[in-house]
Amino acid sequence: MLEIYWGCLIFGVIFAVVTLLFGDVLHSALSVSPEFSFDHLAWLQSMVVVGGITSFGGAGVLLTGYTELTGSEVIMLSLFAAIVLSVLVYFVYVKPMRNCENSSGFFITDLIGKTGEVIVLIPAGGFGEVLIRIGAGNTNQTAASHDKVELPAGTRVVVAEIREGVLYVCRNNEQGGGGTV
Repeated sequence: MLEIYWGCLIFGVIFAVVTLLFGDVLHSALSVSPEFSFDHLAWLQSMVVVGGITSFGGAGVLLTGYTELTGSEVIMLSLFAAIVLSVLVYFVYVKPMRNCENSSGFFITDLIGKTGEVIVLIPAGGFGEVLIRIGAGNTNQTAASHDKVELPAGTRVVVAEIREGVLYVCRNNEQGGGGTV
């Protein structure tokens, strides 16, 4: 069993060095398709998983070499150490770093339900422009009236749907709603 612990520990150290040296290259090489992205599973990030494997190996090596515990006790304590350290890495490092990311990038579908302001008149059967606050900034987008009514500049609107890159907006009758410009 000691060989397995050493294997996990060595794998983790090699992975850390390779990631440190070639992290961006590996990330872009392994990002085959958005359908296979694990970005929504933050706890499944390589830092958490490999950190758990490495701590399992390290704890196993230490417990085997410096205690009189039985093999099953060492496995259980090593698993416990791996889980605790992985949870700690996730909540102390991964989650805070993910929350502090501030980007101006967004998906246009993120705008559905957002409120904004008409900055260029939207005729009943035509197109105008709206200003919407998203993330740390604002975005100007082409817009049309969802209800086929004219919306003058300065009107507060909410994005009802998006078709072919055009926001279809409705008059926002709420006063002082969050997320407005």
